[in-house]
Amino acid sequence: MKKLLAVLVLVSVLCVSGAAMAGEKLTVYTSMKESLIGALKEAFVKNNPGIDFDYYSAGAGKLMAKIAAERESGKMTVDVLWHSEVPDFYQLKKEGILEPYVSPEAKFVESPVKEPEGYFTPVRNGTLAITYNTRFIKTAPTSWQDLLKPEYKGAFGIANPALSGTAYGSVVALAQQFGWEYFEACKKNEAKMGQGSGQVVDDTAMGDLLACIGVDYITTDKINKGATLGFVYPKEVIMLPSPVAIMKGTPNLAAAKKFVDFLLPKKRSRSSRTAARFPCGPMWSFRRIRCFPIRMTPSSGRSCSTLRQ
Repeated sequence: MKKLLAVLVLVSVLCVSGAAMAGEKLTVYTSMKESLIGALKEAFVKNNPGIDFDYYSAGAGKLMAKIAAERESGKMTVDVLWHSEVPDFYQLKKEGILEPYVSPEAKFVESPVKEPEGYFTPVRNGTLAITYNTRFIKTAPTSWQDLLKPEYKGAFGIANPALSGTAYGSVVALAQQFGWEYFEACKKNEAKMGQGSGQVVDDTAMGDLLACIGVDYITTDKINKGATLGFVYPKEVIMLPSPVAIMKGTPNLAAAKKFVDFLLPKKRSRSSRTAARFPCGPMWSFRRIRCFPIRMTPSSGRSCSTLRQ
């Protein structure tokens, strides 16, 4: 009897140990490019070695389509969603598929977007400005209107706002600042529409475009790798909040909360601070440039098909 009891105890201990060794899991769907999410994954796993971290990186449109397909199948893979199209988060909150979580670090967040109930939390204030090819452009553009000049005819690129949350936000911001006439002028000057925000920067680096609306960290990452690109902030800089949300019913809730905490100020490592560029915290100042955040409402949506040529 004692031997049987000892065997049962040993089996129990081994089962518990096996479960502990299995650790937690976390799957993040994000529009952040490899240069950012890869560095964040490395830093997060270093701080949380027991969590098996996986991610899927794509444009906001593709992320939302993937989530819609998973909801339809009844099998959700995503634990955490993180991208830059704010109206998507209002819509998901309305549909009741987000888990409210107010991080203890949320009090340090500074963002034009607020969600006090914690259904989503802005974790990064990204900026978009003008990316241009320094091989072909010797005098850098200084304003958005410069991109309407003859030298940029057929060579100024904008990512597809139907696919990219940052592209959608930039179109909304510029339309609010200059009116839809700005995009009519872009069309008249034969501006090109690319796919994602990364592609138009790549096309500019290759010389297929002379300039584009560029995301800060995508452009600077290319420059650091040797691309002949310049990045200039006009007087009006586009600033886009990038929220993160936990999906309701996730079996990995504890790991998801740890990731949200990690992204917010006071919990981010130095390496991820550098990669994130402009985190939503008071230690970062925008006073040297004039940012105009887009004015989003919960009913806003992706509706820029009229840009297509």
